[in-house]
Amino acid sequence: MTAIKDKGPANPDVVIIDYGMGNLHSAHKALEKVANGQKSVGISSDPQVILNAERVILPGVGAIRDCMAEMHNTGLVPIIRECLNNKPFLGICVGFQALMESSEENGGIPCLGHFDGQVKFFGDDLRDADGQRLKVPHMGWSQVTPLLDHPLWQDIPAGERFYFVHSYYVQARQREQVLARCDYGSVQLDAAMTANNVAAVQFHPEKSANAGLKLLENFLSWKP
Repeated sequence: MTAIKDKGPANPDVVIIDYGMGNLHSAHKALEKVANGQKSVGISSDPQVILNAERVILPGVGAIRDCMAEMHNTGLVPIIRECLNNKPFLGICVGFQALMESSEENGGIPCLGHFDGQVKFFGDDLRDADGQRLKVPHMGWSQVTPLLDHPLWQDIPAGERFYFVHSYYVQARQREQVLARCDYGSVQLDAAMTANNVAAVQFHPEKSANAGLKLLENFLSWKP
């Protein structure tokens, strides 16, 4: 896949990183809605545009193998690493998984290693408390429980539901960095993580109605 043409103003305040894999347009639309003209939002693969932005978002959909390959192919890995070090950063879905050390997918895929931990497969025989087999991927609305008092969760009720689509889940090693969890059958997955200026969520906030929009709005005002 190739990056799309940049969308939005020449030097946006908020950049959704375009490396050819991600839910770019719906995320852009949701961010523009919550920004309400107070911040400009763009989609870009241009390293300088990304580095000049006040804050950045790393999306991701599909296979982590393909996502990591495209990050390397577009030459954006060093840019992403720099952003992880110095500005408010939000990873979404596979963009979250890419921040971990590695994924079990395809026998093992090295990731960016910003957070300590692995990305695990739900398995082929996942069941609920009654023994009923659950579908993989985990797709649809699930309750998320915040574990930390964090600005990203401001004015979002505990136990709010968010929209998920994934076959692999994050298992963080540094448990104090887990911002929220979600139960799917026998698996308690790390639904969100944060440390310093970086946050990441497994669900799709841009598809999660009012709660997701509120989280994105909180990200735009977050001052880590």
